[in-house]
Amino acid sequence: MAVRKLKPVTPGQRHKIIGTFEEITASKPEKSLLRPLKKTGGRNNQGKMTMRYIGGGHKRRYRLIDFTREREGVAAVVKTIEYDPNRTARIALVEYADGEKRYIVAPSGLQVGQTIMSGRGVAPELGNTLYLAEIPLGTLIHNIELYPGRGACMARSAGSYAQLLAREGKYAIVKLPSGETRMVLTECKATIGSVSNSDHALEKSGKAGRTRWLGRRPRNRGVAMNPVDHPMGGGEGRASGGHPRSRKGIPAKGYKTRSKKNPSNKFIVERRKK
Repeated sequence: MAVRKLKPVTPGQRHKIIGTFEEITASKPEKSLLRPLKKTGGRNNQGKMTMRYIGGGHKRRYRLIDFTREREGVAAVVKTIEYDPNRTARIALVEYADGEKRYIVAPSGLQVGQTIMSGRGVAPELGNTLYLAEIPLGTLIHNIELYPGRGACMARSAGSYAQLLAREGKYAIVKLPSGETRMVLTECKATIGSVSNSDHALEKSGKAGRTRWLGRRPRNRGVAMNPVDHPMGGGEGRASGGHPRSRKGIPAKGYKTRSKKNPSNKFIVERRKK
């Protein structure tokens, strides 16, 4: 995966940096794995705005992604590597021996025609999903379960990966992409390798309109509002706004919001760095 910088033919292309899409092998998705995706515009079921700065954007269809990989011991062949508008990573269409097709989050380096498997006794190779009890220490992993059988919920975005550091009893110690070191049950699954599209962080939209295509509306600063609208609003002239805080008054930039009574605190070995 690489990025390309466009020539400044127009103002919108002057700072535009986009991916090359060279790893993508199919332009049309698998129809049986598509579902409608309804937009909310930031409104709840009463029509009231509960999230600001959401609206518009290109119409999308959701791709059903297999995060559980519960078909253990059955080989699957990678058919295509595709673009998914709903996530930053690439997805891969795999076909099992009985003809069933599923989408998975594509690891970096996965090739069309490659065979992948999941379950116990599987070799710790790229794209294979194993239990944390069987993965060699020091291995880079992604798509990590937090509860056995519930499906992957950690290290799923473009270029992210975690590292298996140690095992102590029924827990494995995993260093997550945020820098947090955490204990996870060894009966949870994880996939070998790092997530594809690692150059996503280098991309630049180049113009405001491209952000609107993603469904994000313009976000105005709190200091530019009136006191009735934001705690940082008001003041004569260009006031700094005082201490940085959210619209509801919660301090920003270093204020810890995690509850000291959170039951999962005991599983965190080391908190993420600032």
